[in-house]
Amino acid sequence: MTIWRSVPFIAAALVLAPVGVIVSSFFVPASDVWQHLIETSLPQLLINTFWLALGVITGTALLGISLAWITAVYEFSGRRFFSWALLLPMAMPAYVTAFVALGLFDFTGPVQTALRAWLDSDLSWFPDIRGRMGVIAVMTLAFYPYVYLLARNAFLSQGKRSLEVAQSLGLNRKQGFFKVVLPMARPWIAGGLMLVLMETLADFGTVAVFNYNTFTTAIYKAWFSMFSLPAASQLASLLILIVFAVIVVEQQFRLRMRYAENKRTERAQRIRLMGWQNWLVTGFVLSVLFLAFLLPVLQLCRWGAQSFAQDFDFDRYLEFLWHSLTLSGLAALLICVVVIAMVYAARRYPSPATRFAVRIATIGYALPGTVLAIGVYVPLVWLDGRLSEWLAGWLQAETGPLIQGTLMIMLIAYLIRFMAVSHYPIDGAMQRITPSIDEAAMSLGVHGWTMIRRVHIPILKPGIFTAATLVFVDVMKEMPITLMTRPFGWDTLAVRIYEMTSEGQWEQAALPAVTLVLAGLIPIFLFMRQTEK
Repeated sequence: MTIWRSVPFIAAALVLAPVGVIVSSFFVPASDVWQHLIETSLPQLLINTFWLALGVITGTALLGISLAWITAVYEFSGRRFFSWALLLPMAMPAYVTAFVALGLFDFTGPVQTALRAWLDSDLSWFPDIRGRMGVIAVMTLAFYPYVYLLARNAFLSQGKRSLEVAQSLGLNRKQGFFKVVLPMARPWIAGGLMLVLMETLADFGTVAVFNYNTFTTAIYKAWFSMFSLPAASQLASLLILIVFAVIVVEQQFRLRMRYAENKRTERAQRIRLMGWQNWLVTGFVLSVLFLAFLLPVLQLCRWGAQSFAQDFDFDRYLEFLWHSLTLSGLAALLICVVVIAMVYAARRYPSPATRFAVRIATIGYALPGTVLAIGVYVPLVWLDGRLSEWLAGWLQAETGPLIQGTLMIMLIAYLIRFMAVSHYPIDGAMQRITPSIDEAAMSLGVHGWTMIRRVHIPILKPGIFTAATLVFVDVMKEMPITLMTRPFGWDTLAVRIYEMTSEGQWEQAALPAVTLVLAGLIPIFLFMRQTEK
């Protein structure tokens, strides 16, 4: 029992170590940098970040919830295909979607060029893709799968039957959705929106491509332009406090609410759409898929075909792919095991201290990858030095670095950053295990590990598959942590994309981007097969 109780605190300690390194920067004066930021750009950066976060959360909520409800409850043309195809944008990094969108829709891009020639107009009415709405649109299309995946999981297991119960009480279909179904799916939707919020706040690649200054760009400019790591760390600390406050507020709202449902509802008959409703829904879903995935992939394939002859090397790209898949698989396994233990401990010992530890353990996702890499690397290098000294004194021989240059640093950094990604779907599934289920199992003589293996894990399986899919795909796309902590020569597809885009070689970046997207289809396809059963 002591092991279960200690898991959230161990996980929180892992997160607090790099956060402590970052927060300790407050003791290093950087007044000149702060004065410069306050006088020049900080107020506007905060305003930009607020509107970006609000816009992306609103957009992903509208898209994710509506698409999840449509594919989970209704039967329409192409539903089986769209149900998994709508997850495909998850396999594409947002910064890749950003540079493709600029390449297509910018003033000199093929879309505006063709329209000017066709309409003989200056296109003064055409939206500015480089403006705030352009960034929000790209991020919404890139991040809506987080909400869609979690909300669809909730709707599949309780949506149709809950709607029928609401209609039996005299509510129409619209009232039943907003008054019964949507509130019952709130933990999953809130979890997806929290992931979107943290991803938006920590994103640098997308806003850098659009040259849209946010809180994150201020961190990078303080670090790389002003050469002030303390100022960058202090800004990152404020970012952590903002996200932590949002997490606390959201969890307080649902602290006394219960969302358990005991009956299996996956086999409920879907509502068949006919006529114009069928084609309207099909057109809406296809439009989202086209803009979020098909159009960027077609452009990447076009660029990749142009650079294929001079850039493709089968052995090298096979190595990139193997490294990406290996890291993603190991990280998904490690993170899901840790989060299952953490969520189970919070269920068994729901004390304020345990809940606080869980909140601490899930704030790493808000840290920009580069800052988190430094925060992880510094204490591990110190620990490696102490360990080497101890072994040298004990064995009377030089051992050299034991942790540096290994996959351990990468996996620890992934664990800290992506625990939140795994926590929300698994915690949402855990809330469906009611005390009455445990009591029924114990009345049949099932206790301890047997109860976990035979009762809890089967109920948690949808949440575990969801968490593993999210972590696997996110780790494949992760670039800053991989770039800064990888062993020598351990390049991945994401690193290759960064090397090409940092030199402005968009066409050369297209080939590894397409490979990354194709590799990301593997877990998505397996996940959708599992959820459709």
